[in-house]
Amino acid sequence: MRAAAVGLLTVAAVLTVPSAASAAVVPAPETATLVSTNPADVTPHGRDGESRAFAQVGSRVYVGGSFTQIRQNAAAAWLNQSYLFAYDRSSGTISTTFLPVLDGPVNTLLAGPNGTLIVGGGFKTVNGVSRKNLVALDPTTGATIDSWVGRSDGGMIRDMVLRGNWLYVAGAFNWLNGAAHSGLGRLNATTGAIDPTFNINATVGRHGTGSYGWTIDVTPNGRTMIAGGNFTLVNGLSRNQMAMIDLSGTPTLLDWSTEKFVTPCAAPETFVHYVQDVKFGADGSWFVVGTNGGAGWPAAYCDALIRFETANRGGGQLGTWVDYTGNDTITSVEVADNVIYLGGHFRWLNNPNATDAAGDGAIDRLGIAAVTPATGLPVAWNPGRRGSASMPAGTSNWGSQVPVLWRGSDGLYFGHNSDGMGSEYHGRLGMFPLDGGRTVVPKNPPTATTGNLYLGTGEGQLAKASFNGASVGAPTTVSQPNYTSAGATWRVSDRIYWAHTVAGAPTGSRIDVSMFNGGAVGVPWESSGFNDWFNAAGMTGAFYLDGRLYYTRTGANALYYRYFEIDGNYLGATEFSLQTTGVTWSSVRGMAWVGGRIVYGGSDGTLRGVSFDPRADVAVNGATSTVIAPASGGLSWSTPRIFFSVQ
Repeated sequence: MRAAAVGLLTVAAVLTVPSAASAAVVPAPETATLVSTNPADVTPHGRDGESRAFAQVGSRVYVGGSFTQIRQNAAAAWLNQSYLFAYDRSSGTISTTFLPVLDGPVNTLLAGPNGTLIVGGGFKTVNGVSRKNLVALDPTTGATIDSWVGRSDGGMIRDMVLRGNWLYVAGAFNWLNGAAHSGLGRLNATTGAIDPTFNINATVGRHGTGSYGWTIDVTPNGRTMIAGGNFTLVNGLSRNQMAMIDLSGTPTLLDWSTEKFVTPCAAPETFVHYVQDVKFGADGSWFVVGTNGGAGWPAAYCDALIRFETANRGGGQLGTWVDYTGNDTITSVEVADNVIYLGGHFRWLNNPNATDAAGDGAIDRLGIAAVTPATGLPVAWNPGRRGSASMPAGTSNWGSQVPVLWRGSDGLYFGHNSDGMGSEYHGRLGMFPLDGGRTVVPKNPPTATTGNLYLGTGEGQLAKASFNGASVGAPTTVSQPNYTSAGATWRVSDRIYWAHTVAGAPTGSRIDVSMFNGGAVGVPWESSGFNDWFNAAGMTGAFYLDGRLYYTRTGANALYYRYFEIDGNYLGATEFSLQTTGVTWSSVRGMAWVGGRIVYGGSDGTLRGVSFDPRADVAVNGATSTVIAPASGGLSWSTPRIFFSVQ
């Protein structure tokens, strides 16, 4: 299914190869706070159109969009209130005093200076007075603030960002306040006056369409802007759908561009542009882009979520990671509390291996999801864009758009063009509260350089030998009846994972997890049904570090990795290989990460160690390899069942 409206279309998922420029970036997972998966019960409902924007001023929430009717709850009568309304944040009660009258839809809202509400959209009059696409309102009554002079002549405002007293705008305009500006502009947020020093113009629309800016964001420090739209030129220079602007002085176009939106994704008459939403991370060092476009990956970033690094410069920029949906749309993104939220018309994430179907690695996520900024993989947060079994008459469970996700003071607000969310009725809008959410603490292998190496010596048996980074002590062997049919094993925080051979499984194996305290291996559980497609038994050694599962595999002379999300135990659908020299990976049998080194066994029974830096051009240089322990005394380091633990 596809939506026909310009820029509000469909999505697809894959994790793809980083560029040479960004290959050295290995983002580490950070502590994150997730909102609840249970939407708040008190939010009002819209009947038609969609909700596109939210803002908060004091105790009120303001909602803008293309709807024409609203109601308090499922049993209440519909009220005629088009395009903009307000409700009490705590009780959900619709305001009867905030009653602005607009003649067109609202696309974007901001809480402005001095207690104002700034509104952008596709209207021509507000409260019976000419106010072209931009207006400042009294947030108590909805009355027009006459002294605020901002306007967009002849074209809609699609997005706004406030930094300090600068109001940045993007849209389909060629004029702002009577001055020539194409697609992008900057105003004084207090007065609405144009800033003449912002001379950045996005022009020449794709496929013969009029050019426009569609989505913008500005770093928290106000020094850098990213803009997306259907333009192909910015200030006369090639910038296909995306541009980066330096705001630290006189605004200047930066030497940053990507060619990943040049190659057509699908029929141009359906997908005029692919960049649907952009958001910076909390420190401004990276930003994320949500796209539509249909088929066309990996040549183009179609139907995908992409992370870019802000500091990178030059042409041909590629994503640090790319998560494709498999031919479905992402229409909105929000970044808050070390989580990336995304909404749209998608059905899966981590889905590079199929089109309009669930391929190997696909993770079910119906229209709304949360992913980690480190890898782009989903975390275990899955409310789903679906309604209850008894939805009110005239409502719909599913629609093509989630135009906005917005983190307010009390939760994550969503606007969509349907009525189901989290298995409940939420007509056109709602909110996932912070209350009832949870904290995700990243897990990693032990950081100590001394402890114990464990070696599987037989079915249900582990040998334990002290290890100081340079040598191993005398082993002791303990029966571990829960550690059976085991292959490659790796340690993460308070648990171990291992490849478990299973008769009848799709690949003959799976990944199991067990709690481990240095004594008994606990009763294992399967890591996730989403990983059944992966041949875990083919790994000859593995270790985990910073969101990646590194491994070797049978018959291959390379060190590989896949993204691996511990919160949910989801395995990335794409395999990458690292640049290394001087190590014969095809002979590796078992690996562990210990204090910046890979400690690995070999088919010859010898235990070795080698320096490891995934951020370096050459991640492993075999010249640094040293022998730690030869095969002797009946203990042979020639098994994939090796891991390191402090206990």
